[in-house]
Amino acid sequence: MKNVMLSPSLLSADFANLGGELLKIEQNGGSLVHIDVMDGHFVPPVSYGQPVITSIRKCTKLPFDVHLMVEKPEQSIPSFIDAGADYVTFHMEATNHADLCIDLIHKAGKKAGIAICPATPIGVMEHLLPFADLVLVMTVNPGFGGQKLIPYTVQKVRALADIQREKGYKFLISVDGGINPSTVNSVLEAGTDIVVSGSSFFSGELKWERQIPSGLSRP
Repeated sequence: MKNVMLSPSLLSADFANLGGELLKIEQNGGSLVHIDVMDGHFVPPVSYGQPVITSIRKCTKLPFDVHLMVEKPEQSIPSFIDAGADYVTFHMEATNHADLCIDLIHKAGKKAGIAICPATPIGVMEHLLPFADLVLVMTVNPGFGGQKLIPYTVQKVRALADIQREKGYKFLISVDGGINPSTVNSVLEAGTDIVVSGSSFFSGELKWERQIPSGLSRP
């Protein structure tokens, strides 16, 4: 039976009570914590950086997946690892040195994730998939919470799951954006391993234990 994991996004949490929000993640089925880092260039908003991640690292033992929505991630990957990242996920669109990014992450003993925006074809990752630990399919355009899932992105998940199975690759498939009780089953049935949910999780709309289809299980 395939395990599927929930990774709530802190971007939708109460920033005045991050310790309490991490406890909520632990108590409501979270397996990882998704941490969106935005630089105001790759995406318009600015979120939080290394000092915040360092400060909350002591609040939970759950793995941190730090999602770098930043230009030239190779310049900041080491500092985010030092801050407490367990996974570092960077965008293919943000760097000319994706192979270097993966190498930096692996040499530090951490897991490497590759993210792509909705309009980016999965073919751009072809040569990197054997080395990836996680592939993040953005199911909305990155930068803002509360958006609706873009339907064609589900087919990208399905295509990645086919590659994962046919090639025997070990990467996990993650989806991020517009995940709620109405959309979660479609991405799980397409082959998703990790569901990122922000506003729907923290509002209490998404009840993880009730959402897992038959044939799948929590780890």
